[in-house]
Amino acid sequence: MTEDTTQIPITPAPAIPAKRANMNKQIGFVLIFGILLALATLFAIVFGFEAKHENAIFPGVSVNGTDLSGLTVGQAVVKINGSLTYPKQGQIFFTDGDSRWAFNPNQLGYTFEPISAVEQAYQVGRGQGLLADLSSQFFAMKSGVNIDPSVVYDHRSAHAMLQEIARQIDKPMIEAAITLDGTEVKVSEGQIGRRVDIPATLKKLEPFFLTQISGTIPLVIEETAPVIMDVKATADLARSILSQDFTIQPADPNAGAGPWVIKAQDLASLLQLERISDAGTAGYQLSLNRQSLLNYLSSIAPSLRVEPVNARMYFNDERSEIEVIQNAVIGKGLDLEQSVDQIIQQLQAGQHQATLVMQDVEPAVRDDSTAASLGITELVYEGNSYFYGSSADRLQNIRTAAASFHGVMVAPGEVFSMAKYLTDISLENGYAEAIIIVGDQSVRGVGGGVCQVSTTLFRTAFFAGFPIVERYPHAYRVSYYEQNANGWVDTNLAGLDATVYVPMVDFKFRNDTPYWILMETYTTNYSLTWKFYSTSDGRSVDWNTTGVTNVTPPPEPVYREDPTLPKDTIKQVDWAVNGASVSVQRTVYKDGSVYFTDYIHTTYVPWPDGYNYGPGTDIGEHGD
Repeated sequence: MTEDTTQIPITPAPAIPAKRANMNKQIGFVLIFGILLALATLFAIVFGFEAKHENAIFPGVSVNGTDLSGLTVGQAVVKINGSLTYPKQGQIFFTDGDSRWAFNPNQLGYTFEPISAVEQAYQVGRGQGLLADLSSQFFAMKSGVNIDPSVVYDHRSAHAMLQEIARQIDKPMIEAAITLDGTEVKVSEGQIGRRVDIPATLKKLEPFFLTQISGTIPLVIEETAPVIMDVKATADLARSILSQDFTIQPADPNAGAGPWVIKAQDLASLLQLERISDAGTAGYQLSLNRQSLLNYLSSIAPSLRVEPVNARMYFNDERSEIEVIQNAVIGKGLDLEQSVDQIIQQLQAGQHQATLVMQDVEPAVRDDSTAASLGITELVYEGNSYFYGSSADRLQNIRTAAASFHGVMVAPGEVFSMAKYLTDISLENGYAEAIIIVGDQSVRGVGGGVCQVSTTLFRTAFFAGFPIVERYPHAYRVSYYEQNANGWVDTNLAGLDATVYVPMVDFKFRNDTPYWILMETYTTNYSLTWKFYSTSDGRSVDWNTTGVTNVTPPPEPVYREDPTLPKDTIKQVDWAVNGASVSVQRTVYKDGSVYFTDYIHTTYVPWPDGYNYGPGTDIGEHGD
């Protein structure tokens, strides 16, 4: 088989002419140059645009619909101020019936803040980077950017304006009322109260500011009608009460006090009108000022009071029980509350007098009181003093004074006063004349020797461990107060005397225990015993004395003329005593621990011999 081979000739590509190649190069160069030129032109335009608006707002930016393109901030503020007319040109009217008050929004505190809005407008297209700024500028030119100005609403201005209106409108609600001018009764008519509700009115103002429109706003008024409409009946009663004086009668006409008259003009100052607001009965009730009347009655209550008297008892040692030696006396006192009620009741009934109400005042210690109820279970201390050689008159006075305290009770916490229980020192009450100290001399007087009783009580309270509240020593040392059981002078007892001279000088001690004290007194011709019955609280007494110190001799004798003595008669009435000082320390223990410590300081003056002589007596060498 013979293979048939065909050959195809290859024709070479024709060569590109050199001129055409050069043309292509030129076209490329022109294109590149054109692009660069366009970019340069664009840059120049942008640069020029930015330079032109360096201090101006970019095109398309507006505030509240007002175009601010190309304006500086200052120019824009001026333009915006001219376009925002609502605050000054708007009209808001407040009305109340036929009355009307006109304000522009600016007066009510409503205004714009253009500067901040213009500053926002100026910042559009700035400060975000080149591309972002150019994008914002382009968007503003194409679509526009509108900025709403800030609104400032200071409600305090509107509130102040409404307050001024309220001053013209507001009226207080006035109830029909009664007033007293001295004894004259005056009646005032009622009045409907009106008050501008400022918060509610301000609430109505807000929609006008939100929509920036003018309009009329009726004021919101609250009205309050008076409750009390008729006060004639009360006024008539007041006139009747004040038509004459008011008399307060004592419960017992024989009591020796009262009656008391309240003058009409004084009664007027005590009257008060009590408002009643109950539905259907609103009005005024006339009465006296209760507290003032209580104060008035309290001032007269002491003149009507009959003090209760505690029963006097003695302690039966065999039965450990107390028994009555003097019955208790029920007292009487003014019942202030019921008396006030009675007076007011009579006044409201149109009466012109009332009778006081009394009440029983029970004594603290009654006849049926028991030792257990009073805490009296044992003899807690027995004190004694001795007075050998006392005259019969002095013994009589000691017995009489001591009897005043036999069976007397001292309440827990009470400050016991001798002056309260000591009977009036007079010849009528069984006292006799004896030597007493008056001023700078000893003279005969009613009650000499009573200080033996006060000294005995002082020592009993002192050694029993009770606090001494008030104690006065004698002016000079008296031997009676330093005698011991054998009748000898014991100088350790110096400084433990006490004098009383009612009402100026008293002796007092405090019962600082929770138990009553029952006191019993017993006298002989030479001694006085004072017993305290109570319940021991575990107290004991330790004491010491400095003894007699700072001894000073008595001065020269004193002579005094006595018109009751005959001529050529000289009688010694005072005996010389040295002056001295004594300090006594007492420590009271309770259950082994120190309860309190106190000191008794006494200074006795030196006392001269004293002589009385009859008129015309030649005292000669006696007076030298």
